[in-house]
Amino acid sequence: MSVLERKLEVEARIATVCRESGRQENDIKIIAVTKYVSLETTEQVLNIGLQHIGENRWQDVKPKWEALHERGTWHFLGHLQTNKVKDVIGKFTYIHSLDRMSLAKELDKQAAGLGIEVNCFLQVNISGEATKYGVSPHEFFQFAEEVSKLAHIRVCGLMTMAPYELESEETRPVFRGLRELRDQLNERRLFPYEVKELSMGMSGDFDVAIQEGATWVRLGTVLVGKEG
Repeated sequence: MSVLERKLEVEARIATVCRESGRQENDIKIIAVTKYVSLETTEQVLNIGLQHIGENRWQDVKPKWEALHERGTWHFLGHLQTNKVKDVIGKFTYIHSLDRMSLAKELDKQAAGLGIEVNCFLQVNISGEATKYGVSPHEFFQFAEEVSKLAHIRVCGLMTMAPYELESEETRPVFRGLRELRDQLNERRLFPYEVKELSMGMSGDFDVAIQEGATWVRLGTVLVGKEG
């Protein structure tokens, strides 16, 4: 199946879920996760009108970014080591994996040096899995309050990942939990603006994530396939 055929299938699924759950299709943005595909396939993704590219590791994405960065909007999705911030800052429009203060301070420092504001999602480990990164829900508000003091970070949303081994319906409490945290965050007015976005849902569970309020879905295999 071609990337275009997959795109049309995914868009049809999103349309169905939105219709059944009362969501608006234009509220759902697709990130094409290209970490397992080549530069050529990533270029195809852009050629068929998908604008948002998601990658996990700078050393892997570097040749793609150098060739294609002027064409798309780039999202850094993976765990970001503090010493790698200098590599990604200013290149990726969004960082989806802000999960600790040492990283927040380094992002703020590097962004200040460039005279920019960096859009970040606070990553929350809703499921509590030891293998997942992210701040725990009970530490979340303290973390958010500390991040709110950093002038060069704009928190645009929250991000989480559901356990891979769950059936899609079983992921619902994870996604609902993230939405509830976002709503509570806005009620507390820790930031001088509304935190709107929810980055949640991947190839196996994006339907449920959309039902629970996702605004960004991160789609790899179901959208771009997998090579090698």
